[in-house]
Amino acid sequence: MKGVCFSMKPGLLVITHGSREAGWVALVDETVEAARAQLGETLTIEAVFLELVEGRLIQDGIDRMLAAGVTHLLALPLFVSAGSTHVDEIGWALGAYPEPKSDTDLERYDTSSLRLTYGEPMDDDPELVDVVLDRLKEMSIQPLRESVLLVGHGSDRGGFQEAWERGFRSVAEQVLTQGGYGSCSAALLLPNQVDERLNAIQISHPDHEVLVVGLFLSEGYFTKEVVPRRLRSSDRDSVVKYTGRALMPHPKVTSWVVRQALEWLERSDKDKD
Repeated sequence: MKGVCFSMKPGLLVITHGSREAGWVALVDETVEAARAQLGETLTIEAVFLELVEGRLIQDGIDRMLAAGVTHLLALPLFVSAGSTHVDEIGWALGAYPEPKSDTDLERYDTSSLRLTYGEPMDDDPELVDVVLDRLKEMSIQPLRESVLLVGHGSDRGGFQEAWERGFRSVAEQVLTQGGYGSCSAALLLPNQVDERLNAIQISHPDHEVLVVGLFLSEGYFTKEVVPRRLRSSDRDSVVKYTGRALMPHPKVTSWVVRQALEWLERSDKDKD
């Protein structure tokens, strides 16, 4: 980044959930590698996981950052929603705030040698909206005669469910405005809102095809099994289209990571002055 001169060594730790599926992990790695290529030598970058990926857990990444001489670290949660309890527990374990809002089995990570900034998940950021619009274009024929249903994981915990719903409402409003669809709404798997939302679409727009997009980071159990099962759970007259595509792979996810890093570097530079 031109014009930025650091006396400290910055690092970016991209944190996501993790999976036993090698393909899931590979998509995260491809996204982070693409971000590394764009950022060049601006900062040290590594992808780490909350669980399930041996040798690449969060403390592993912190230790490697310290070994590389990193002094200032942006820990960026690559998650879909601020309503994720994982985002909350990771932030607490990193020392970003004194108490978690949810139950957690995590222990505090050792970040005492770092000046750490905890970022925010994608939520309703424009890059996520762009991915959703592209996924819809893969299915859409006549937008004005189509209704969109966004489906996400969700939470049944107080405060967290509301955060999921706020973010998804904002995404739905942007998709409706930018995509020109007949309607756009959102449903969570937890609590199960899929039937309710599909039935509401059938009542309000009985002649519409319904385009369903899963707001999940990568394809896996939820996109391949849970969402299709919920969509088949009751009979309806509306035609439902669902491809099973997730947010990754998509260059806009990389763009989001890069933007978060550059904005953090800029703020850090101003803080020095």
